[in-house]
Amino acid sequence: MYIQSGEWVIISRAKRHFRVRDRVFKNMRVRIIVLFVLAGLVPCLAALFGIVKFYELHAVELRTAEIQNQCTILSNQLGNYGYLADTSSEVINANLTQLTNIYNGRVMIIDSELNVIKDTYSLDEGKTDVSENVIRCMQGETTNQYDRRNHYIEVTSPIPGGEEGKVAGVMLATVSTDSIEATIQMLYTHGGVVVGIIFILLIVCGVFIADRMVRPIHRITGAIENVTEGYSDDVLHVDTFTETKQLSEAFNKMLGRLKLLDESREEFVSNVSHELKTPMTSMKVLADSLLEMKEAPVEMYQEFMQDIAKEIDRENQIITDLLSLVKMDKTGQNMNIQTVNINELLEQTLKRLRPIADKKNVEMVMESFRPVTAEIDEMKFTLAISNLVENAIKYNHDNGWVHVSLNADHKYFYIKVEDSGIGIPEKDQPHIFERFYRVDKSHSREIGGTGLGLAIARNAVIVHRGAIKVYSNEGEGTTFTVRIPLIYVAA
Repeated sequence: MYIQSGEWVIISRAKRHFRVRDRVFKNMRVRIIVLFVLAGLVPCLAALFGIVKFYELHAVELRTAEIQNQCTILSNQLGNYGYLADTSSEVINANLTQLTNIYNGRVMIIDSELNVIKDTYSLDEGKTDVSENVIRCMQGETTNQYDRRNHYIEVTSPIPGGEEGKVAGVMLATVSTDSIEATIQMLYTHGGVVVGIIFILLIVCGVFIADRMVRPIHRITGAIENVTEGYSDDVLHVDTFTETKQLSEAFNKMLGRLKLLDESREEFVSNVSHELKTPMTSMKVLADSLLEMKEAPVEMYQEFMQDIAKEIDRENQIITDLLSLVKMDKTGQNMNIQTVNINELLEQTLKRLRPIADKKNVEMVMESFRPVTAEIDEMKFTLAISNLVENAIKYNHDNGWVHVSLNADHKYFYIKVEDSGIGIPEKDQPHIFERFYRVDKSHSREIGGTGLGLAIARNAVIVHRGAIKVYSNEGEGTTFTVRIPLIYVAA
């Protein structure tokens, strides 16, 4: 479809206009100013219109009452003087003229035949008036009507006849309300000036209040931008409002976590480098030693090669654990959730680890209090339990024991791994789930520990929305408790 270039220009300008308008009204400062002005201006306008309306109703009511009283008095005089039969009475005509001049109005006298016999404007004399108010008045009812559009008040008053209760005619008075309208316009003018002044003051106050309210947000925004541009150690204190105080405290907590994360990352890289370098250094020393011993016996070559093989296994174990840990860090991702019989899975895990326990004569016992079926990632869960049980075996005494129990309630299942091992000192317990942390570095290296097993176990439990705790006394064994939901809930 062809569209002329001029139409494209109009559409383009309209789009730009809407974008600018949206950008302006999405500005918090502008919104605060607009809301503040509206909050002050709307009541002012409502008060102005209310005052004017009250004045109008009150003024019309008073004017109507005055005219009604005057008409009642004059209509009685008209009946007493027999004005309907003879309209030449100078006294009555003077009173009618005076009423007309005072109230800037018009008076008509209508007889029982609905004929106009007297009109102070001399326009409708001799004509017939069959209006609703006149007919109602002929029936003895006094009427009044306010016509706001044409600015007048109309009042009718019955003229009494010779017999008591008989209506001989009608006195119809029409009074201008121009003076009331002039006062209303004056009120609107003066009120508009006052509202205009209030409007300006509201804008000034709104700008001041908006600046005061937005300034803390700008400070927080600036602090966040500083963090994105380059790490900042500056602690943010914005306690202007309760909300900004809470926001700044949350920002400081986030900053602390970022700092801790950065330090953990640096420490992790350092530990990984060290752990990977150590086996490589050992293999280099062993290889150099073999090269220097040109006529070494075969037994020595075999011994050195066995040591090199152990270091290679250790290097491989570190890399395997690191890969497992990286996968665990992706919380909730690549979770292969299946409904699994936990009792059978624990039995299979213990059966696989039994040869390691047999080497140290460690007795392994499993106790199930009830059948348990849960939604888990079988591989990750097995990795966690394997690390816990394997640690319980490796850091145990010869002829010791490992006790694994399983229980459940309506929401969670619980696994407890207890051992009779060497225990964990109290000072080390807060750190045992950290990567590469070892309680006894020399002993850990002897048994082939990488310092990643408990970190892997903890991450595996966390990705299942579970929790893991440790209870231990040095020399008295260790107990790990694991709690995992029966039904997996994705993040």
